[in-house]
Amino acid sequence: MRHFTVELEELNQKLLQMGGLVESAIHRSVRALLEQDRELAEEVIRDEPKINKMEMEIDGLVTRLLALRQPVARDLRDILASIKIASDIERIGDLAANVAKRAIALNQSAPVRPVAAVPRMGKLAQQAIKDVIDAYVEQDAQKAIAVWQRDDDLDDLTSSLFRELLTYMMEDPRSISPCAHLLFIAKNIERIGDHATNIAETVHFLVLGYRPTTARPKGDTSSYEVVEPPEGEAPATGKAPLGKSAAGQD
Repeated sequence: MRHFTVELEELNQKLLQMGGLVESAIHRSVRALLEQDRELAEEVIRDEPKINKMEMEIDGLVTRLLALRQPVARDLRDILASIKIASDIERIGDLAANVAKRAIALNQSAPVRPVAAVPRMGKLAQQAIKDVIDAYVEQDAQKAIAVWQRDDDLDDLTSSLFRELLTYMMEDPRSISPCAHLLFIAKNIERIGDHATNIAETVHFLVLGYRPTTARPKGDTSSYEVVEPPEGEAPATGKAPLGKSAAGQD
């Protein structure tokens, strides 16, 4: 039993280390974007395999615990929760690396004003990760649900930035490339928030034995957005206007 307790503590510590790594990755990737720091972005990308390796170590530890200790009840929930949380943290690491890769590409273009919205998004995502890992450590279901309920704040920012970027791209075709990179960055950060809410649901299950019974709040409407072209311009459909042939003849 003493050895089992030690192994569970080792599992928890590895999850905490993974959480710390992804918090740092989010912070550094956003900073690399704002400061146009290619070296910092490349550092985030180089560090991403460390997070993958830690997930594999957790998988191995969980397999050993299940095979040798045959845990039941709360101990079994603890072990199953840890492997799900590790998977979400690993995906967050991937997304932070994606932000860093986009930052490198974006920093080669002329700056676009909507980039100023990214730091707030990054801060919300980083805070969500910190709070949900704290909830796991403290076994606090209420703190986990607070993270779960805040997810729509990040979704709202994503939708707002999406609309603004589409407007920029329609007004100035030269901004299409940097705005497209910025759209991917925003979506990656929004997905980080989704994984934080996954972890929150897992913590809720770990502590109380069941998942939240209400639907997850979702405020990201970017998938449904339709932005009209500037007044006087026809939509870019690739078809000639009515009454005209493709060659411009009546």
